[in-house]
Amino acid sequence: MAGQKIKNMDELAKVSSISRPTLSKYFNDPESVRKTTRQKIETALEKYDYRPNIFAINQNRKLTKTIGILVPYLADPFFAEIARRIELSCIEAGFWPTVFSAHGEQELENNALATMQSLRPAGALIAPLGRRSDFEAVRRFAEDVPTVVFDSNVNVGEAFVGHDNFQSTELIVDYLCRTGEPPCFFEMPPLNPNANKRREAYVMAMENLGQTPEIVQVDGASWEFEQIGLEGGKRLIEQRALPSNTVLCSNDRLAIGLIAAAYQKGLRVGHGPECAMRIAGHDDHPWSRYTCPPLTTVSQDYSSIADRSVEILFDLINGGNKYQSRVETLFKGNLVLRSSA
Repeated sequence: MAGQKIKNMDELAKVSSISRPTLSKYFNDPESVRKTTRQKIETALEKYDYRPNIFAINQNRKLTKTIGILVPYLADPFFAEIARRIELSCIEAGFWPTVFSAHGEQELENNALATMQSLRPAGALIAPLGRRSDFEAVRRFAEDVPTVVFDSNVNVGEAFVGHDNFQSTELIVDYLCRTGEPPCFFEMPPLNPNANKRREAYVMAMENLGQTPEIVQVDGASWEFEQIGLEGGKRLIEQRALPSNTVLCSNDRLAIGLIAAAYQKGLRVGHGPECAMRIAGHDDHPWSRYTCPPLTTVSQDYSSIADRSVEILFDLINGGNKYQSRVETLFKGNLVLRSSA
């Protein structure tokens, strides 16, 4: 078969004089075969440029090496960054991550869950849509597949790993009150549990400081947060409807839109007597340092959330047993001071 492209494992076994069971053993775990055999296989792989069909291998195994990763909106750099970190950790551990996006839609989230389940994954890391999720579909999936939930704390799966919204919101509210006019809270109709928690945390923090909470909600029901912040912000500025010149946004993407709205309406954003508004956000979104002015915010610990999610999932996979009770891990945020507030 010299000079011919190897099409399957049977042909590779023939040209390499290595049994098919040994090749299967190698592809499942290279360290499980002797070093001399492993070298012989790798020489044949390089010579014949053969790549195994990992999907087919997985389907023939009781436990696959596939890890499903589901995020609500992959176009959001926040979720892209978390997924990237999780994906690299899975690859480093010898697993095959497959990333899905719900694109903000319940039907697409359900389709992604069904597709993941058909792959018979060893486990899954999912950030559900939240309010738009079909909770029963998510619950059924998590009952069949070892699942760790991250970012959006929907009560399914063996564990949740995410951000301490109450700690971080209190941190930035305290800073804004100490350094200027107390903030109003700028939000859209909440799409996931994080948004509700941040509003509740804002109210608690303001009341604890003896201040009156002021919540301003703009219309919007999509994941186009920047556009919602821009259009809603322009209307509020035109109507002089913002109850404070300091605005804490529910997330950085809304804040990015509001900064653009202020610019378009001729208002200077920043911390100083020449500035008309202070604007702050939440998350330390990858773009927040590049706005004009750069956005003051409170960070999420991307690395710790991704690493701990993967660590718990591998513990579930390797242990084979469910925890006695659902485990929840929250990481604190840090204040990130920039020019906008």
